[in-house]
Amino acid sequence: MPDQIPFVDYLVLGDQPHLVANECTSCGAHFFDRRNACASCFATEFKKVDVPTEGEVRAFTIVSMAAPGIPVPFVSATIDCQGTSVRANVINVDATPDAITLGMKVRLATYVVGSDAAGVDAIGFGFEPAA
Repeated sequence: MPDQIPFVDYLVLGDQPHLVANECTSCGAHFFDRRNACASCFATEFKKVDVPTEGEVRAFTIVSMAAPGIPVPFVSATIDCQGTSVRANVINVDATPDAITLGMKVRLATYVVGSDAAGVDAIGFGFEPAA
């Protein structure tokens, strides 16, 4: 049994973690969930493509209220990864308007979401400021 599993099926773990999207073979639209048809052109053929691990913040909000047990504040953002729009949290940064800016360069980062009784870690992803 693996020591780590991805929290979502479109996160690929390993030496170079990355996201994988379903690309419409007709119009090139990218989707992270399973599709019967493209929401852009209605075609039905898709292929798997790697999503770049670096991008920039296009929109963000600082969340200050959440369900019980969810630490706040945190930053939820839309990240443009060279044309693929990814919704994710910005992690490893202060959740303040001074620390987050539109156009900020970020890169994919993984972290342990939790562990089960057998010691298997569930791995999630977010984006952190690029150095």
